[in-house]
Amino acid sequence: MQIINQTIEILTESGISIYNITPQIVQLLDASAVKNGQVLVFSRHTTTALAINENEERLLADIKVYLQKLAPPDDKYLHNDLHLRIVPPDEPINAHSHLMAMTLSTSEVIPVVEGKLALGTWQSVLFFDLDGPRNRSVSIQIMGE
Repeated sequence: MQIINQTIEILTESGISIYNITPQIVQLLDASAVKNGQVLVFSRHTTTALAINENEERLLADIKVYLQKLAPPDDKYLHNDLHLRIVPPDEPINAHSHLMAMTLSTSEVIPVVEGKLALGTWQSVLFFDLDGPRNRSVSIQIMGE
């Protein structure tokens, strides 16, 4: 069994931004010799997340509104009391971003069948930055034969 580790780098935009990273994952899978196995996709930040869903512009806008309703940026959060903890000088007010990330997932596992991701017709791997703009990285581990 082969195990291949790669990283996808993403420079994100302000606020909540959603990126379809399926093409990058397919490119990494195609460069491997793995025909059957799985791909693990792992978000490496506490204010980012992953989901498998439809990459449709209006749905993505709905998702942003939904997440902001779950954790409104203007609510009172203890994590935002920066004066009560030791933080770097550029520490953002971002408790809402952490809470949004917790409602999603930090990883996804996708089967690989005959060298292709076994995603459904409308499924894409979506990366969420909930606290941008930032430089982000996503770990990709391809395993199989």
